[in-house]
Amino acid sequence: MPSITLRAAVPEGDAVWLTARRLHQGLAGALLIGSDLRVPALATKDLTGRRTLEVVPRGKHLLHRLEGGLTLHSHLRMDGSWRVRAVGARYAAARRHTTRALLWTSEKVAVGDHLGMLDLVRTADEDTVVGHLGPDLLDTAFDRELAMGHLLSTTDRPVAEALLDQRNVAGIGTIYASEPLFLHGVNPWTDVGTVGAELLGTVLDTTRTLMVRTCREGRLATTGRPGVAEDTWVFGRKGLPCHRCGTTVRMATLGAAPRQRVLCYCPTCQGGLAPHDDGTAQAPLGHRRASYL
Repeated sequence: MPSITLRAAVPEGDAVWLTARRLHQGLAGALLIGSDLRVPALATKDLTGRRTLEVVPRGKHLLHRLEGGLTLHSHLRMDGSWRVRAVGARYAAARRHTTRALLWTSEKVAVGDHLGMLDLVRTADEDTVVGHLGPDLLDTAFDRELAMGHLLSTTDRPVAEALLDQRNVAGIGTIYASEPLFLHGVNPWTDVGTVGAELLGTVLDTTRTLMVRTCREGRLATTGRPGVAEDTWVFGRKGLPCHRCGTTVRMATLGAAPRQRVLCYCPTCQGGLAPHDDGTAQAPLGHRRASYL
């Protein structure tokens, strides 16, 4: 499979799931013959001589489980990535100032670039780094009832903000806080209580369906029409015509700093302007393509 890069958004649960699969396929069962962890707290740690047991996703987090009861935990944040290459590629990667981790076997090297978070914990203590997360949408044992309970616990909160809160449900970022709400005609700034349990449950089910499809196909195309400016309904399409009604797609802020986010939406299909959107003309962002390639 080609390397995975998600542009113009924080990698979401599906991109992290694909990354975990690539790391697992490249390293599981193989003996590490070298490691280089380039964050101050881990600079003296050496994982040489351990085998990778498995690499699993947890929401937007990666858990790389090793022999000896250790887990290398990472989070990609905005620009991070893990790639698996032929082992000879480690020499060039080692020269890049953005490289944060190198793990290599006799055949492969895993390169962690621009990682937003890197920790080494006992596998038994993984809850110290991911225990705060809500149910993972891509977990085969996804607890829908628990996720819904979390989401409905704050009825006066904007629905998109509730979906983005990883303590409620893990894996959703701005793509999946935008696309399912558009598909069901819900304004992202509508309070959870106004949306109601039935419609919110439908939105959550659609979100999971779209994410699973991306994992299965290896690319993002919520519209089913992959291509420049065609792969999403509203995400990244500010200033472009809505695929459904032709109204100009708009962008507006959600939440308060430092957790403020921006979302794209269609004011016609989704019930009017956002509270902080004054309706002035917005120029297109350009022809963004969210890619997992």
